[in-house]
Amino acid sequence: MSGQATPGRLLLADDFGWRRPWRWIAEVEQPAQSRLYTREQRLWLDSRAGMTVWLNRRLSGAYRIEYQREVFAAREGDANARLSDLNQFWAARDPRQRRVFTRSGALAEYDALSLYYVGMGGNGNTTTRFRRYDGKGQRLLLGEYADPAHLLQAGRRYRIRIDVAPDATSFHVDGQRWFEHRGPVEEGYFGFRSTWSRQAISEFRITALQA
Repeated sequence: MSGQATPGRLLLADDFGWRRPWRWIAEVEQPAQSRLYTREQRLWLDSRAGMTVWLNRRLSGAYRIEYQREVFAAREGDANARLSDLNQFWAARDPRQRRVFTRSGALAEYDALSLYYVGMGGNGNTTTRFRRYDGKGQRLLLGEYADPAHLLQAGRRYRIRIDVAPDATSFHVDGQRWFEHRGPVEEGYFGFRSTWSRQAISEFRITALQA
């Protein structure tokens, strides 16, 4: 799927010239110490604890999600900045109900969802993991890296690409495929995920894929 599919019709794009509350729904674990805002055509996630920013659109079929994303290292006077957790959910759904956006932002609350998850530079920037949540509380590990080439670097703006088809999905960083899983992929939601970090996202778009 990932090697042959090509992008087609543009389904959605956001240059983050301003925040669109109807398009992005935030779940924030510590709202008093966290912020979500737009500046310089970037969406900023400034979180003290867990934060998920959901795209309010259920996605299905074959599509490609692309964006640029940077995580900022700690600096004096910036309590939330930490080089860790460039994370994302996709194909997320709740097997028990239609509504998904019902959580506080704490990571454990998402265990009951069915979804795919990449935690890039997680655990204090020591691991990069690919998981599938099965909707029954199991977080199945599909792949893992711990070498420096697959962890976060300060000052680097990454180009992230996620390809989704009904029978497979893959995750790419700067044009290189890091993870792939073949198996049924159901319709669901995409979300930016972060834990105690300061990040900026830009050039977000979704295109339909053609075989």
